[in-house]
Amino acid sequence: MSLDIHWFIPTHGDGRYLGTAHGGRAITADYLRQLAGAIDQLGYAGALLPTGKSCEDAWITAASLIAVTRRMKFLVAIRPGISSPGMAARMAATFDRISNGRLLVNVVTGGDPTELAGDGLHLDKQERYELTDEFLEVWRGVMQRQVVDFEGQHLTVKGAKLLFPPVQDPYPPLYFGGSSPIAKEIAAKHVDLYLTWGEPPAQVAEKIAEVRQLAEAQGRTLRFGIRLHVIVRETTAQAWDAANDLIRYLDDDTIAAAQAALATADSEGQRRMVALHGGRRDSLEISPNLWAGVGLVRGGAGTALVGDPDTVAQRMQEYIDLGIDTFIFSGYPHLEEAYRFAELVFPKLPLENLPTVAPSRYVSPIGEIIANEKVPAPAS
Repeated sequence: MSLDIHWFIPTHGDGRYLGTAHGGRAITADYLRQLAGAIDQLGYAGALLPTGKSCEDAWITAASLIAVTRRMKFLVAIRPGISSPGMAARMAATFDRISNGRLLVNVVTGGDPTELAGDGLHLDKQERYELTDEFLEVWRGVMQRQVVDFEGQHLTVKGAKLLFPPVQDPYPPLYFGGSSPIAKEIAAKHVDLYLTWGEPPAQVAEKIAEVRQLAEAQGRTLRFGIRLHVIVRETTAQAWDAANDLIRYLDDDTIAAAQAALATADSEGQRRMVALHGGRRDSLEISPNLWAGVGLVRGGAGTALVGDPDTVAQRMQEYIDLGIDTFIFSGYPHLEEAYRFAELVFPKLPLENLPTVAPSRYVSPIGEIIANEKVPAPAS
């Protein structure tokens, strides 16, 4: 089983601390190019771009980064109910062609009824997933060059077709996350990779077993991935200090306000994330080296692996043993932590096809020259 490590492009904000503008960083086009260039150069398989009203538009942002990258893939959301399946198919096919096959598609049904109402979608949770099922039925057919006539409960399509196919055959891989029973059924029926947020291994094992069984009933097999933050330092003690430092400016009022806002979501995954810490900051290590501090104020993925490089790699292996083959990580600030994770943890992982520098063609030390005289020895 090959292993893919993705990073995250934080189009909704970045900084050194959570819940404060202190140490905050502007998300500019220059910064996004800098971050994407690092992700590409360091050997990450790709990057997730978030979606929603708090984010820069994922498609436009990703498109702006195609020309400044060569290898990395872009995990970008399609939104059933926000766009039509035909329009979403054309966008995906065009992006895949222009990027030469570097699109991954994240199917996002959405779990915030207030935000969805603002986008003109007024269905309840059950109906939104029913719509997602119909959307993917049409989208997959169109992407496979079929002329699609479809009449469902929520969608009616006549003569939908795609004139210019994507590079990837039959279409860019579909990623999807959802913890409710109907979400798992849709994953089993339609998608290629099921994503979970970073719950403790025992809970992740239960979800994987359930989705795998549902997929087998459909005659399908799925891959599995996990979305986590990561805080890695030379020693585990330093990593825990960094974790605590990340939330040093959070006060109780800020946490309470964030938890109240997150409670309006009807997402089962969000409910499970909140339940891991209960809004309390006194018991945030919810499983060995799995810390829920990010979720005190951040929606969506709210847990981080914390430790030294060997410990983080060991905790990752526990998820790999469950069937996870794809990790989507992030860390604050995202540029510096992308480097830190790649430099400290990549050597501990069974990664394939990492970019290399050929010494005979590229003259540069790996590390700063010592006393203007000596090239540093390779790390052991």
